[in-house]
Amino acid sequence: MTTVLSPIPEQAVLRDATELGALAALVGADESVPLVDGRRVRYANLDYAASAPSLQAVADRVAAALPLYSSVHRGAGYTSQVCTAAYESARRTVAGFVGAREEDVVIFTRNTTDALNLLASTVAAVSAADGVGSVVYLDIEHHANLLPWQAIGGRVVEARETLAETLRALEAELERTPVALLAVTGASNVTGELLPLAVLAELAHRHGARIAVDGAQLVPHRRVDLAATGIDYLAFSGHKLYAPFGSGVLVGRRDWLDAAPPHLAGGGAVRSVSLDGAVWADSPARHEAGTPNVVGALALAAACCAVQELRPEVIVTHEGELLRRLDQGLAEIGATSLRLWAEGTERIAVVTFTVPGFSAELVAQYLSAEHGIGVRDGKFCAHPLLARFDAADGAVRASIGLGSTQVDVDRLISALRQLRVEGPNWTYERQNGYLAPSPDPRALPSWIDPATASAGPSPCAAE
Repeated sequence: MTTVLSPIPEQAVLRDATELGALAALVGADESVPLVDGRRVRYANLDYAASAPSLQAVADRVAAALPLYSSVHRGAGYTSQVCTAAYESARRTVAGFVGAREEDVVIFTRNTTDALNLLASTVAAVSAADGVGSVVYLDIEHHANLLPWQAIGGRVVEARETLAETLRALEAELERTPVALLAVTGASNVTGELLPLAVLAELAHRHGARIAVDGAQLVPHRRVDLAATGIDYLAFSGHKLYAPFGSGVLVGRRDWLDAAPPHLAGGGAVRSVSLDGAVWADSPARHEAGTPNVVGALALAAACCAVQELRPEVIVTHEGELLRRLDQGLAEIGATSLRLWAEGTERIAVVTFTVPGFSAELVAQYLSAEHGIGVRDGKFCAHPLLARFDAADGAVRASIGLGSTQVDVDRLISALRQLRVEGPNWTYERQNGYLAPSPDPRALPSWIDPATASAGPSPCAAE
């Protein structure tokens, strides 16, 4: 059956183009990629949930800062003073972006995983010292918000068939024994479904616990306000917020962080050092030992500023219209979308699906090699959740962001329809454990030496 998608109303398209405008301009938005048949097409990026491209405003900020790049803190040189001021300013920008309370601390980390591991070691230390209880988390979490809690003896609660039943199960676990922390995702990286954070914060606080939110998927799509919702700790990454320069952040209440041992032991984290020991600094310095990723922090702050300039409803409307179009198209070609709850829970623009008759790995390779469309396949670092969906071999995830268009969604649906009717037009074979086009004539960019892309001596080595 031919799939006919209803067009997005012209006024909506014009509104998005006008209001998103230059604020949502992305580096590489018009980049073309090679196909296995020798053609080149504009890349359709539907993999925002893995890593979002850089906003042009972020790239411009980094380019402006690089001539003055220097190590931060304690440097007398002018460039060091500039970078120190910019680094600390970035901290304040991030705090404002997420509605942090005056007493909250902003700690720059490598990514969300690093931030949640820092929080886990903090909770473990505080719990051991004060006996404040364990951690409760759901089985639907990304590994970054599951493995750290598992490692310190946290208690997992299985999500139920409805959100309401899931909330009741969490409350029952919080009532059972003392709990220090409730750790939840803000938005599922598999289904896109949102959790009611203000409700969960109230639930945690009512039972004497704090709440930590994995905001990696939520923050790029929805405005988060710690003070308004009662969230105690929030972790997220720059590379998902259009700032792909290797920085993450943990924002939250200072007392636990100041009571915990340093995340890393080293320079910058101390007040004084002797051969017998050290007197550690307060947060954030306490957990930021070593030379920090200044560029990553500046990029993250620039992304926060750019996204904050967009009215929240503009992002929600833009992505929501494309999400509805994607849902409609997938349903019409017979794909099965994965959902946790059937009661119409609000979602960000992330859809994970399976295509009857084709493995997720083949679908993703086909879309890339034959159509120039980027999606993600696998288990998305959420193995327990994929097991619940009986998708042990994985699924396909399409995710939408500021640069996504109606054309991108339509290309995906058209390519999937063609796959179901005709099958792939190229051969795919397993190589080194992974499925890949065979042969694959697509050349890497000239600045990558194909002979050293996966093994061998450094491409920078002298001839």
